[in-house]
Amino acid sequence: MIQNIYPHVYRNEYKPVPPKPESFALYYEGDSVLSGWEPGETPDSPQNLIFPRFRDLGPGAAAAAEECTYLFTIDETGYYLLKEKPELPETAAQRFSMESSVFRESEPLWQCFAGITGLQLKNWYDNNKYCGRCGGELVHSEKERMLRCPVCGNTIYPKISPAVIVGVTDGERLLLTKYSGRSYTRYALIAGFAEIGEPIEDTVRREVMEEVGVCVKNIRYCGSQPWSFSDTLLMGFWCDLDGSDEIHLDEEELSVGEWLYRDEIPEASGRISLTGTMIEAFRAGKEKELL
Repeated sequence: MIQNIYPHVYRNEYKPVPPKPESFALYYEGDSVLSGWEPGETPDSPQNLIFPRFRDLGPGAAAAAEECTYLFTIDETGYYLLKEKPELPETAAQRFSMESSVFRESEPLWQCFAGITGLQLKNWYDNNKYCGRCGGELVHSEKERMLRCPVCGNTIYPKISPAVIVGVTDGERLLLTKYSGRSYTRYALIAGFAEIGEPIEDTVRREVMEEVGVCVKNIRYCGSQPWSFSDTLLMGFWCDLDGSDEIHLDEEELSVGEWLYRDEIPEASGRISLTGTMIEAFRAGKEKELL
């Protein structure tokens, strides 16, 4: 999964220290990021995604360092968010340009994780410039990743929405779905956000009932994943069918809902998502290894 970057080490404590020449400079426009490519380890390897470092910014590095925001470190190297697109020297401009939708399929995985995590934080900063209570302009805490209103004292932390991924099983069968009206057309599992005041196990029961109209039992936690693409903390569960297997599809959410035996399930990739990891584990008869 995208967060599994070992042996690299991710540290997200807020440390407002100035960037170093080797620190990474992240700049985004929509879902595009200032980035480039370098050869892989072998001639047959895919190219690796890279981000500019402050030393690549040339004469503009000092101004960028004064205006940037610290994000996190990976392997003791800091990542910083740029407010303005830098004017790159000619050599750097030949290496780096705005690239869109690169984080799901690129290598190396740890840089994709850094890029999408930085985008999640960038969107949070963009969406929280003013206090929702009094309208005052927010300022950044010097001690933690928190925005504070100097007028009324309101504090705002990064948004993380809890959600579930649910693998509903019936012996050798798994309930698979496909989304309605989305560009993603592969099989998926039932998913949904937790509601206020709702235990996460009740989220599992409710989402399964709402989307496919079946009851479940024996809910078992199998793992979690930070999913920066939607500001979500995903929690995965296995559960067993309880009663009728007749599917009543919520066609506003889903276009397909069907039971498939293990040998009928297409091979899924667990490289990026918890969903793919769970589907592939069941297909291979290894779902118990995720408990």
